Amino acid sequence: MKTTLMAAGLCLVAGMAAADPIEGLWQTQPDDGAYAHVKIAPCGPAFCGTIVKSFKETGPYDSPNVGRQIVIDMVPKGPGAYEGKVWRPSNDKIYIGKIALSGKSMKLSGCVAGGLICKAQAWTKVD
Repeated sequence: MKTTLMAAGLCLVAGMAAADPIEGLWQTQPDDGAYAHVKIAPCGPAFCGTIVKSFKETGPYDSPNVGRQIVIDMVPKGPGAYEGKVWRPSNDKIYIGKIALSGKSMKLSGCVAGGLICKAQAWTKVD
């Protein structure tokens, strides 16, 4: 009985330790001359991404967007697929968001008109 409980506990801990592949630090594609590092982590049953550092061509800079959430309530919708919302700092608008994840790269889309018109960015995992 003791062995069964210990094995069950180890399986539970191992399952909790396995992070979702979307979790981690991601580098955005440049938008209007700037790009950012975004930390994606669980937020309730979904995933959210917060800007942790901003860059311009000349290097890091103090952006007012650092600390703002850019990926909002992304829920897994199948292998490598997520849906939620995204915020675009350059125009301060929130869009229907979709992520297609493949290894250390993701395609993040922001859509309007019920998902009929979308713009996408390619992000790369930093860690």
